[in-house]
Amino acid sequence: MQEHTRAMIAAAAFAFLTGKKVGGLYDHSAGRYRRIAAESRGDQLQGFDGDRGAKFGGTLPEIRDAADGAFISFEVEGAKVRGFDRGSSQFYEAQVADGLVQVYDHGSAAWFAYDVQDADAAQSYHRGAEA
Repeated sequence: MQEHTRAMIAAAAFAFLTGKKVGGLYDHSAGRYRRIAAESRGDQLQGFDGDRGAKFGGTLPEIRDAADGAFISFEVEGAKVRGFDRGSSQFYEAQVADGLVQVYDHGSAAWFAYDVQDADAAQSYHRGAEA
């Protein structure tokens, strides 16, 4: 699975599971900030990947990356999401806790962590929870 797809999944998972807006991500595996935003309303998602200039979103159980033209199945199961990236033909799982999102990419057989930036504040949700 591509790095930007994992980041998109992380942003979508956070938006759906918490109902909060995503104003950016810190990608721990890449060691950099990603300009990505997402917001959910009910079963609808809209998002934008500023690094690629690409929209993403849709209605559950599927979201679409407009730049890649790839569809990603997206199933919410309690405090987790799981699905399938048709672009890479890989399964994934994601979980959210304390402003952090962890995405397990079955194709890479590895976990990837993201710190979520609060869209309405100059801090991450994780750091805001500690204050």
